[in-house]
Amino acid sequence: MLALKLKHDLIECGTDEAGRGCLCGPVTAAAVILPDDFKNELLTDSKQLTEKKRNELRPIIEEQALAFGVCHVFPEEIDKINILNASILAMHRAIDQLKIKPEHIIVDGNKFKHYADIPYETVVKGDGKFLNIAAASILAKTYRDEYMEKIGLEFPQYKWAKNKGYPTVEHREAIKKFGSTIYHRKSFRLLPEQLKLDL
Repeated sequence: MLALKLKHDLIECGTDEAGRGCLCGPVTAAAVILPDDFKNELLTDSKQLTEKKRNELRPIIEEQALAFGVCHVFPEEIDKINILNASILAMHRAIDQLKIKPEHIIVDGNKFKHYADIPYETVVKGDGKFLNIAAASILAKTYRDEYMEKIGLEFPQYKWAKNKGYPTVEHREAIKKFGSTIYHRKSFRLLPEQLKLDL
């Protein structure tokens, strides 16, 4: 059973991102403040859940959260500032959207930068330990998946509805065949470097 939050005496938001390892599309972050009496048996790390379960949980989280925010940071910005900075920026912008100011922030992973004057703690695998981070992971993942499905209609050959922009064999084969799109991250190695021999 996941703990609700880390600091029980403070208004705490959990934050997480999705899409950091993708070759295209945004990195998406969410921030969530849950009420102190929040309970949900199903809620856990989004990666442990099926797409159907994540989509069932999203409206429950949105309805019951005291506040939530979701933000996409797109490839153009990712390419300028790098994926780690873009992930942290997405989390900051998601926190910006909260209609209640948190007194403490817990972050999934081990990297973050100060947000305003609010103390924070990073928690490795936090989405499997705290409900507020797990809730943020569900929102980040479902909003990003929805976006990838939408742009996938423009470029069906890359199968983004299925691979969500991750570096699957089929996605890389499509890049090899059709080249990159406006949605690909130019700063990422889209294809593995191949050894070339001058014969």
